[in-house]
Amino acid sequence: MPKMKTNRGAAKRFRKTAGGFKCNSSHRRHILTKKSTKRKRHLRSPGMIHASDVKSAKQMMPYA
Repeated sequence: MPKMKTNRGAAKRFRKTAGGFKCNSSHRRHILTKKSTKRKRHLRSPGMIHASDVKSAKQMMPYA
């Protein structure tokens, strides 16, 4: 049986940790002048993906 393929888009966005899957925040690429410093600072910190999305992330990344 052939190997299962990892979804490359998911592999670039998520990292497996002991507590689940870590992901970076969106809205940090452009149009940053109108966003407050506080908002941009909070977007810097990585977050965890929601519990309802963990199952699909595991399917997309079988070897993570």
